[in-house]
Formats: sequence, C-alpha cells, structure tokens
Amino acid sequence: MRQDQLKPAPGSRRNRKRVGRGLGSGHGAYSGRGAKGQLSRTGTKFGPQFEGGQLPMVKRLPFKRGFVNNFRKIYYIVNVKQLNILSQEQEVVPETLLKADLIPNLKKPIKVLGNGNLDKSLIVKAHSFSRSAIDKIAAAGGKAEII
Repeated sequence: MRQDQLKPAPGSRRNRKRVGRGLGSGHGAYSGRGAKGQLSRTGTKFGPQFEGGQLPMVKRLPFKRGFVNNFRKIYYIVNVKQLNILSQEQEVVPETLLKADLIPNLKKPIKVLGNGNLDKSLIVKAHSFSRSAIDKIAAAGGKAEII
C-alpha cells in the first residue's frame, strides 16, 4: 500500500452541509434556521454568560474591589515553640526543619515567628524572623541568623 492509496474508513467522513443552495437541496429558503427570530439572523452569538435575558450571574454577584499582589513572598511559618523538639547541639537550618517535619519541603522561604517559648539555646538560620522571635531566641541564649 502506498501513501496515495490511503483512504479513510467507510462512513467515518461526512460531507459538510451546504445551505442556501436552492429549494431542491433540502436546505434552501431559510437554510435550516426556521423563520424569523433572533436565531435566524446573522451575527447572533450568545456569550457563555448569557442566561436567556435573566440577569446574568456575573451581574448578580457583588463587585469585587481591591488588589492582589501576585509578587508577594509566601513563607513557610515555624513558631518558636516548635523548635523545642530539636536537640540543643543542632544548628537549625531549613534541612533540619524538613527532617523534623516542621515544613513540607524546601520550595519556599522560611519565617520564624515568636509564638510560644524556647527552652534551649539554638543557632537558628532562616530566611526571615519576626521581632519577637529574635528576642525569644536571644533570651534563651541562642542566635538568629538570616540566610
């Protein structure tokens, strides 16, 4: 078999409907559109929001105002009280937090917040700290370092 001999399977292809080609064609006169009305005219296109004249859902919902910053930094949050599960001789880096299941992965930066108390002196290295977290880590005898 050659490429010029290839044909589609019988019945898999249909001829397109040619409308407006006279009464004898079966698709003459109104060309299958019926008589009169909005749908018989040219240029009729309903958008996906059109609901047959009913007030569309888009207009029924309250108007949304405001601003969303698409470039904001999203951090993984670790509280100071969660650092108590780590051993004292450890240097706390993102990999340590990952092993301790305090963060899900290393894709986002880490921010340490000051919720709770710290019982151990730890050297904590993270991307960001809150003011209270720095104070609590220092009060426990540790050190907060920004990566």
